[in-house]
Amino acid sequence: MPRPPRPTPSHLSPARSWPPCADPAAGDRLVERFVEREPDASAFAAGPGRPMLESIGANSPYLADLALREAATTQALFTQGPDRVVRDTLAGITMLPPTIAQRDLAAALRQAKRRVALATALADISGIWNLNRVTAALSDLAEVTLQASVAHLLRAGHDRGELRLPDPDHPQLASGFTVLAMGKLGARELNYSSDIDLVLLHDPQAGVYLGDQCSAWFSRLSRGLVTLMETRDSNGYVFRTDLRLRPDPAATPPSLSVHAAIIYYESMGQNWERAAMLKARPIAGDLQIGMNFLDAIRPFIWRRRLDFAAISDIHAMKRRIDAHRRTALPPGESAARVLGFNVKLGQGGIREIEFLTQTLQLVWGGRDPALRDPRTLVALRLLVRAGHLSAIAARELSASYRFLRRVEHRLQMVEDRQTHVLPDSLAKLADFALFMGFDSADRFARRLLRELSHVSRHWAEVFSTVPAAQDPLAEAPAPLDFADLEALPDTLIRLRQMGFTAPERIADTVAGWQAGRVRALRSHRARELLALVLPPLLTALARQREPDLAFHRLATFLENLPAGVQILSLFQRNIGLETLVADVLGAAPSLAEHLARSPSALDGLLGRDEHSPARSLIRARLADARSLEGAITAIRAVVRERDFAISVATLQGSLDADQAGLRRADLADAALSSLLPLVLADFATRYGTVKGGSMVVVALGKAGGRETMAGSDLDLMLVYDHPSRITMSEGPEGIRPLPASQWFIRAVHAFVAALTAPDAEGPMYAVDMRLRPSGNKGPVAVSLTSFQAYHARDAWTWERMALTRARVVAGPARLAARVEAAIRAAIISGDPARIGPDATAMRARMLREIPSAGPWDVKHRKGGQIEVEFIVQTLQLRHGPMDPTLRVAVAGLAQAGHLAAMDAALLTHADRVWRSIQGMLRLTEGPRTIADPGPASATLLLRTAHELGLSAVDLPALRATLDELAAELRAAFIRLVGDPQT
Repeated sequence: MPRPPRPTPSHLSPARSWPPCADPAAGDRLVERFVEREPDASAFAAGPGRPMLESIGANSPYLADLALREAATTQALFTQGPDRVVRDTLAGITMLPPTIAQRDLAAALRQAKRRVALATALADISGIWNLNRVTAALSDLAEVTLQASVAHLLRAGHDRGELRLPDPDHPQLASGFTVLAMGKLGARELNYSSDIDLVLLHDPQAGVYLGDQCSAWFSRLSRGLVTLMETRDSNGYVFRTDLRLRPDPAATPPSLSVHAAIIYYESMGQNWERAAMLKARPIAGDLQIGMNFLDAIRPFIWRRRLDFAAISDIHAMKRRIDAHRRTALPPGESAARVLGFNVKLGQGGIREIEFLTQTLQLVWGGRDPALRDPRTLVALRLLVRAGHLSAIAARELSASYRFLRRVEHRLQMVEDRQTHVLPDSLAKLADFALFMGFDSADRFARRLLRELSHVSRHWAEVFSTVPAAQDPLAEAPAPLDFADLEALPDTLIRLRQMGFTAPERIADTVAGWQAGRVRALRSHRARELLALVLPPLLTALARQREPDLAFHRLATFLENLPAGVQILSLFQRNIGLETLVADVLGAAPSLAEHLARSPSALDGLLGRDEHSPARSLIRARLADARSLEGAITAIRAVVRERDFAISVATLQGSLDADQAGLRRADLADAALSSLLPLVLADFATRYGTVKGGSMVVVALGKAGGRETMAGSDLDLMLVYDHPSRITMSEGPEGIRPLPASQWFIRAVHAFVAALTAPDAEGPMYAVDMRLRPSGNKGPVAVSLTSFQAYHARDAWTWERMALTRARVVAGPARLAARVEAAIRAAIISGDPARIGPDATAMRARMLREIPSAGPWDVKHRKGGQIEVEFIVQTLQLRHGPMDPTLRVAVAGLAQAGHLAAMDAALLTHADRVWRSIQGMLRLTEGPRTIADPGPASATLLLRTAHELGLSAVDLPALRATLDELAAELRAAFIRLVGDPQT
């Protein structure tokens, strides 16, 4: 006997697997009633429709009633499929004119609800639709019905002369009234029998309302909207509507002005409201007003700082729910344990998955806009991709979410009640298990308990409190107690044993913190967090060479904070952060000062995005920028975070000088290439554009050589080109045209201003443009033809030497290729006979005008870093450019036979030693020249020397080793370039 053809996936059929019947007689009765009501459908009821009718008749009184009332729809689901039924139903609502009578509109909306509810339930039960399709269909129904209702109410107000709508045939356009979907509707995850959470806003400045009681009128419209949606009549209802997510619902009208709502969120908004607004989206009325509102409160929702404090707030909210609802699972056998269990609010339930996901989004989404998707399952995937959640956790949470939502929907299908509670008797639970497709209550309960355990475990991983680090004197029974005067003597003894030399001063400072004398510690919660994080911080500070000095820097850091909860939450939630910070405070005063000025630099130490390309990170942050100033702020934040993290990694020895230089250069490249087009676009709004013109940024010096150090200036040159026939900028009416050369000069000024614009913490970068043709005497913007002419006739040898480190880092590829070719030509354009004498004379002049400040001035000393660079640059002028990175150029010169192997090894070694020593001194002592390194610097310099293979047991030995290297390098300079003393 041939097999019957497989049913089309989008259609219902007898071959579908329908849940078994808990009460077969009830199923039979539904079949009989269906035939009685629709005699012409007897063949359907006895044939393809019978398994379905028996199943829903036995399991769901609500669906049984819908199948009878919408008999034609029931049959259409088998002939056309649920997708077609839902699509046609929603299309019918969108075609309703806004002038329709309200009674007819109400009837049409309720019929649409019945049809979509039936189609969605049967598509879900039969397995045709997955969870996403089910919730999307229900969400689409809510959107369409809300849009039709708002359009009708607005048009009615217009027809009564109360409004003046810009387009009465499309009442929602520029109407000044908007509907924000919240919660599951906002995320397009609506439940089967769910309320719809809405926030209703109006804009009095829209000029639509003609009276003087704008707020009162839109509040009446809001109440009319609620009535249309949720009033029950003989046709049923559309959706229960909840407006309680609006600001201060007990004291505010149903519709708030946009301005009042913005003020509320900016001044009084709480973390739970941030989580709620995470899912908000405009779905009806004036959508532009809704989008503008969400844009205005974006900084409230998505904080630029990492906000681990949100974890505690949301966890506390969940604890309050647990305490009120008694959500814990009782002990006992499988089935008995889940009797009366709430799958939404219970332990391991839906709400825990949602809270967990939203919390991680709130913590990280301010820095990474890619995480801001309101859909739970999508957000879990994005969190994995960003490294904030393990793939196993996301997979298990997603599977649990799908299962629990399926349970939730089946519960609500039984009687169309917004319930999340399982039956409270074993008999009823057994019936429900059948509806879920399980052959027994025990099997259903075991599956449910497994999913709940997965959720609970991952919830605990995210929300569990990080334990304090162990005190080094853990064997001493008394903890460090700064508040109890009787315990204070023991505390002072233990501080001294830990290595602090002035414990009384430390105790006095901490007592002041605990009393709230510091601005950041005035709140009770901040002081609670301090009590948790202070022991591991003191332990980490005690390991420093100068613990008291490190503590003093910690005090400066805390006293400069505007608020303490967020920063202290970072320490609480990130084990090991206190060690990183202690290393900074103990060994690097310049970094400590930076940290005190810019606490947000801590975000860069958490390593969540350290492997993300800087360009990708900047691109993500720019998604929030709404102006050039916003873009500068976003790029500057990335630069500071990344640069600080590179410095700390270097301090700890996880990055060497080469790796740090490459990372800083990549960071600068990303910042420059991201900022240039934004500045030029903004500049063009005022002065138009030079048709066919373009500009590139050339990095020189350490930035060009990809050897950038902490605090290095950016040596830049900007080169432009445009067709000779174009003499003026052009643009729309209202712009101020400029001569082409003047346009580029002003554009460069704008670009440099953007790079160097200071905020409270200083500029993004310091810029030096003295290496451009003619130095400070020449224009800041250099045309390509002028560049070529200058280097063909007038360039000095030292200027061509500087070009060996030139690298185009931003601008269009076509001009970049031409500029790079011009740079190569300029390098080899000079008189070969003048290279050595000019370089030697230049070095002699530098020794006179910028003499070495001492043995630790490894840049300017004889045989120091400058002489390494001079040797390599002069060789490249003689033999042709190799690479802007010095160590790569040395390898190229050796491979081409222009440099002996021993000299190449010496240059490579000296270059790495000088940059490593100079870089470590910059981190530990700052940019100032020092006579002798301090204790912390000495320790790190000796560690660096060991990593470089230098034999040095103490600073004098290291100095002797460096002197020997400098002497070797000086001899090589004289041999390969010339003697600066002659």
